[in-house]
Amino acid sequence: MSLLFSPLALQSIQLKNRIVVSPMCQYSSLNGFANDWHLVHLGSRAVGGAGLIFTEATAVSPEGRISPDDLGIWSDEHIAGLKRITQFIQQNGSVAGIQLAHAGRKASHRRPWEGGASIAPTEERGWQTVAPSAIPFQEGQHPPLALTAEGIEQVLVDFEKATQRAIEAGFQVLEIHAAHGYLLHQFMSPLSNHRTDEYGGLFGNRIRLLLEVIERVQSVWPEDLPLFVRISATDWTEGGWTIDDSVALAKILTEKGVDVIDCSTGGNVARAKIPVGPGYQVSFAEQIKQEAGIKTAAVGLITSAEQAETILANGQADLILLAREFLRDPYFPLHAAHTLSDTIAWPVQYERAKPR
Repeated sequence: MSLLFSPLALQSIQLKNRIVVSPMCQYSSLNGFANDWHLVHLGSRAVGGAGLIFTEATAVSPEGRISPDDLGIWSDEHIAGLKRITQFIQQNGSVAGIQLAHAGRKASHRRPWEGGASIAPTEERGWQTVAPSAIPFQEGQHPPLALTAEGIEQVLVDFEKATQRAIEAGFQVLEIHAAHGYLLHQFMSPLSNHRTDEYGGLFGNRIRLLLEVIERVQSVWPEDLPLFVRISATDWTEGGWTIDDSVALAKILTEKGVDVIDCSTGGNVARAKIPVGPGYQVSFAEQIKQEAGIKTAAVGLITSAEQAETILANGQADLILLAREFLRDPYFPLHAAHTLSDTIAWPVQYERAKPR
């Protein structure tokens, strides 16, 4: 059996393979509610054989949404629609994961196919964004409000309540989104965090909010279920968050009981020059895994079974996350198994189409 199709135990959960559907924003919710689109989008990847399937970035508060059309979990009313999805995923042999997020200063934007521009608080469907400091993501945007102590406490409460709802909705893996220039990443990076209180300045202060979110999440999230944290391993910009910072953070998160570091990069600086190419983020997952002694997930233009298998064989990561490739091919795992000469079960409804 290939490494890609070998099982992986995480706490009380066993993934049937190392293939993970990465969180992918769909911008298709009304008032944060999951609907048939989300059921089919996520459910088809379970039919396709993925071991773990993450929801898109799911907002812990209305103001934490990237766009007015994001998925949310800030209300008990959101639970039923999400539970329908987790049940279907589990019935088809996969594990359901949720990514909890707050977009911070990158909230209140139009959907990509509507241009993706920021929406000012005075515009229809827009709202006032928040951040560690009153620095907009891009020049000309309406500035965010710097969070007060009361605002920070509300963020912590929102993550804690969202975690409780995630449990009730049937999720078995939870990921805290601290990457891509969203709120927790904004606090971590000196490029977006100019605070002078206990949440700004030195490294230990800038990671404080993430550690407090983890503590609040762990206060309700079952100890026997896996906890992931997604980080941007580098800002790709001088004076910003670095891979050395990421390794130092990962060592702390290991001690805090985090199970997997999901290693992405960038997103916090509009002018960053990112050398995008096949597997361009894998080296960060490898360094964090080796130096911090924690399981990592690799993501970023991983598009073939052979590429994914090589990453695992080289000990660069423990899990392979795919996004765009899963948009192109919901049944990637079924095809990958054939490529790697692995034998895996196909849905009985599709058995007649299985390659021989």
